[in-house]
Amino acid sequence: MDLYGRRQEQAALDRILDGARQGCGAAMMVWGDPGIGKTALLEYAAESAAADFTVLRCGGTRLESGLTFAALHELLWPVTERISTLPEPQANALNGALGTSSDMADRFLIGVAVLTLVGELAKKRPVLIVADDAQWLDEPSAQCLAFAARRLGNDPVVMLLTGHDDPVEGTWEKLPAIKVRELGDDDARLLARAVAPHADESVIRRTIRAAAGNPLALQELTTSVAAGDLSTHPLADERIAVGARLRRAFRTRIEKLSAPARTALLLAAADDRSDHNTMRQAALVLGLDALAWDEAMHSGLLTTRPDGRVCFRHQLMEAVVYEEAPPADRQAVHRALASVLTGENADELRPWHLAAALEAVGRAGEEVARLLEESAHRSWARGGCATAARALRRAAKLSPSTDDAARRLAHGARAAWEAGHVDVARGMLERAEGLSSASTVADLSEGLRGLIEFAHGDLETACRQLARDMERVADPGQAFRLGSMALRAAWAAGQSTLQREVLQRLERRLPQENFPHADLLPLLREWWAEEGGGGADDRDQIVAPGADILLRLSGSSWLLMPPSPLAVAWGIDSALQEALRRETDTLRHTDQMTALTQALAQTVALDIAQGSWTSATANALEGIQVAEGTGDDHLAAQCHAGLGWLAAARGDEQTVTDFAARFIETWAPRGVRVFSAGAEWNLAMTALFAGRAEEALDRLVRLSEDGHHAAHPTIALLAAADTAEAALQSGQRATAEEQARLLRRWAERTGAAWAISATHLVQALLASGADAEKQFRLALDAPGARSRPFNYARTRLLYGEWLRRARRRTDARTQLAEAAETFRRLDAAPLLARTRAEQELTGQHPRRDSPARETASVLTPQELRVARLAAQGLTNREIGAQLLISPRTVGHHLASVFPKLGIVSRADLARIDFGDGLHLIG
Repeated sequence: MDLYGRRQEQAALDRILDGARQGCGAAMMVWGDPGIGKTALLEYAAESAAADFTVLRCGGTRLESGLTFAALHELLWPVTERISTLPEPQANALNGALGTSSDMADRFLIGVAVLTLVGELAKKRPVLIVADDAQWLDEPSAQCLAFAARRLGNDPVVMLLTGHDDPVEGTWEKLPAIKVRELGDDDARLLARAVAPHADESVIRRTIRAAAGNPLALQELTTSVAAGDLSTHPLADERIAVGARLRRAFRTRIEKLSAPARTALLLAAADDRSDHNTMRQAALVLGLDALAWDEAMHSGLLTTRPDGRVCFRHQLMEAVVYEEAPPADRQAVHRALASVLTGENADELRPWHLAAALEAVGRAGEEVARLLEESAHRSWARGGCATAARALRRAAKLSPSTDDAARRLAHGARAAWEAGHVDVARGMLERAEGLSSASTVADLSEGLRGLIEFAHGDLETACRQLARDMERVADPGQAFRLGSMALRAAWAAGQSTLQREVLQRLERRLPQENFPHADLLPLLREWWAEEGGGGADDRDQIVAPGADILLRLSGSSWLLMPPSPLAVAWGIDSALQEALRRETDTLRHTDQMTALTQALAQTVALDIAQGSWTSATANALEGIQVAEGTGDDHLAAQCHAGLGWLAAARGDEQTVTDFAARFIETWAPRGVRVFSAGAEWNLAMTALFAGRAEEALDRLVRLSEDGHHAAHPTIALLAAADTAEAALQSGQRATAEEQARLLRRWAERTGAAWAISATHLVQALLASGADAEKQFRLALDAPGARSRPFNYARTRLLYGEWLRRARRRTDARTQLAEAAETFRRLDAAPLLARTRAEQELTGQHPRRDSPARETASVLTPQELRVARLAAQGLTNREIGAQLLISPRTVGHHLASVFPKLGIVSRADLARIDFGDGLHLIG
């Protein structure tokens, strides 16, 4: 049938398809009310593309919205033979998702595999992916398609989806969208005339009023009104909206059918994904014959797909048929389907049908609940956390025992949280706590309530909840993990008293060291204790074992690792970075999104400390993407905090100001002082590097001001050298001396190389004459001081300034040249400008960057990753498999990298130094 009133939408679809023909991919959501014509537009696009595109289709259904990767299975079924051509990790992940192997499915690898697969198909001809009723796609399939949709720009691939809602949030957030609106009266009249060409004008007028511009309603109501079916309907002359009243029109048509035909319709509504043979067998169980099917097929409600499966012409019809059926009939249909299911999806579908059969008549059933629970754990292992949560919630509803229901709800809440569905997780936890004790639920959910509060709520509340759960759970290892998180929450909140209280409660809870990682308990006491212990005599027994333990923790529990700023302060950042690198490599092949985000967020500060600023930016951006996908604003903010520090060091004052304002507004009310303190430090750095010392000092002293929203001991310690420099430039010598004492105490306690070097640096700034030079030399010669390139270069800069003022220009030039090289490599523009100004005062002419060296800094984080791997000799396919992008996208990135670096081939990448900062050799 021709489309009426859709010229604008058709033109938009034509442009997208034409773009793919020219090599440019795109994705679009076509959204609007049920029956408004979204599916018809997709059919138009598919027909337009049929001659020169490969067309792949899938659609969401109510039943299979709870079946992991059901839609993906439908989408890829025509091209499953191509899966074996993918890189082995991608092929294994995709086969695991489709249920054709027992491999554990990793949602990122699955998304990349789909992207690679369609990219390979697109090499021969453009690809059109059509996903109808996206609101009913199963969650893992939807996430996979959303992953692909955001990365189609470099391949001639078009993805078109339909949905009921504007994709302003959720899975399809920020996807380009076009709303399909109601037809105007003129177009509605044309459509009604096309449906019923012989109807009189009164029928047309009544139909237009009743349908309210909805094409589906126009098609269905025109026929009904023309046949007189609604002639006695009390609403026939009213202007009605599509919804309940249209439902009544459908009900009228359904009720005209015989009972067997209605049962056949119900069978199709209960499961429109099973093959023809399964449907026929279920029909035989229900006593349906060919006449019943013929009548149902001729009702105008059903259609047949190209693969032979029967389905409704629109899901609105399916919903009405299913919801209007008597409960006993729904029960019978689901039982029949469960009894005849065979094949690869039988074990997954059968529990859902059996559950629907019980729910239809409001009954419980432990055996079905157990089957659902087993299905949930299988889905969880395959990466379907959201599916697992739904299955466990349904299993809990069917559980006769309140204890079983509470257990399933608690486990389901954990699954929902790992899937990023925080509100669902909270709701399931509340229901579980209504059925069982808080202690039991805390044990079953592994302290989930406190973890949710930590990520999304108030830190002090989270700390107290985690500490309570630490004392409730039976397993000492679990208690240790929760206690560690409680300490982290108190630390992030800057609540020293609360931190001491939690540490004392943890020590009482775990008096005996007979649980996994018990040897970490003494080190934990040292990490979190504010004063005492860890003096010079026993420093080796405290810090060195910490590195070994952190490495052993890799892959075990991120909950036990110290926050990265604390690790930086203790000087164990290298050990933590290695542990996190191992952790990240493992997590990329699991569905533990919260743990992966945590690892990425933690890595940012460690990269910054060690001068790997390009890697820090890349990890921060990736962490933000993953965190925003799961709704973990705390970890996303942690990544943003790293970007804010880098912006300050690089002189991007506007970015620093914007970040700081947002951080203080968002996190100060929630008591996250570590973020507020970081924001103040970044603002202070910007001011200090711009020569506004007094402004910088005003902000830095807040880091130690009791009761201030930015007061935080660890951040104050890390910023102590900045505070001392700002204080001396502002004439506040007493404040600088206080910072010197703070650094000296910490250096004596920890033996951290950075603290020893910073102590000598501040002493040098306070001293004069020979003593000052001695302290500068001690700061530079401190073992391990070079591992912090930015700090080391600042020491050289300050030493060079002192030497220049002492009229030792030759010596000053040496220090300033080394400082300038580091600042240039890190792109630390403010301090580089200050260093070059000092060089000119010594009579030295600073070497300016060559064009090639300057272009090296404009690579994006992803381009840098691709270039590094290509330099190692990896193929585009191998790089794509490692970075979770398609080989075509790898080629696109390399095409951008070569001109930026002034090279022409992969072989030239051997000339690139991929150390800190990225620069050309020779």
